Amino acid sequence: MSQPRLRVLSLGAGLQSSAIVLLAARGEIAPFDVAVFADTGWEPRSVYRQLDRLTAIAAAAGMQVVRVSTGNIRADALDPAHRFASMPLFTLGPNGERGMARRQCTSEYKIRPIKAEVRRRLGYPHPARVPAGVWAKIAIGISVDEIHRARDADVAYMRNTFPLLDLGWRRGDCLRYLNEHGLTGFGKSSCIGCPFHDDAYWADLKTTSPAEWADAVDFDRRIRHGSARANADGHPLRGRYYLHAQRVPLDQVVLRPRTRRTPEDLPGCGPFTCPHPTEPVDPDPPQPADVGTATAGREVA
Repeated sequence: MSQPRLRVLSLGAGLQSSAIVLLAARGEIAPFDVAVFADTGWEPRSVYRQLDRLTAIAAAAGMQVVRVSTGNIRADALDPAHRFASMPLFTLGPNGERGMARRQCTSEYKIRPIKAEVRRRLGYPHPARVPAGVWAKIAIGISVDEIHRARDADVAYMRNTFPLLDLGWRRGDCLRYLNEHGLTGFGKSSCIGCPFHDDAYWADLKTTSPAEWADAVDFDRRIRHGSARANADGHPLRGRYYLHAQRVPLDQVVLRPRTRRTPEDLPGCGPFTCPHPTEPVDPDPPQPADVGTATAGREVA
């Protein structure tokens, strides 16, 4: 078998990938040529602080951290001139039909820019064909308690590896390891306005980060009738979009957080490790006459 041309860490800056950075920096696992952070432009400030800390740790060990991006997901969704990469927003159809929009955001804002960076570093940027035998080893932060999320890459020039599975580590092991070495405060990585947040997240955001809560509330209000692009093209959503499953404005949601969870219980949304379905199930699929309406969260564009 040929050897990898490149060793890459998919860095989400959450608990697990942060532990991998520290393991590599301390020489406890093989180092990486580069750690790649796919920036949606709408992560919480805490994640960007975590990323800065990890960048310094990696640099001190001779490893590079790079940030890649295809744009700002929040700004793009509200830009009438920009194509809307669908977020898994909750929908309420004109007759009360409840559904969810398709999720394209992870693919467009996380996976696509990482693949582009890997191709570039291999020397074969798109649309060049990557020759057989030229590949990069991609380390992904999946732990034993999420082993069902581990899968092979969908392209031949990337081969996924899972250092935490090799170590037999769970999320709690990652947290303890980071804390033992003075790295505290690491949580989950995900967009501020991700519809998959639970009530505990929203309640914590409202209490501890009022500016980011207000940002999410404002976004929720502005996407009510669909993407800015579709509206500008004369194709408004025949229904309404919401960030919360209650399908009311975010600042009117009655939040019912369960018992406060610890950081190791909060899976994030890494590029290759999003714990949520690729296609959220629509509990009320549209009838033939409703095709193209908001009952399934789709827009005519």
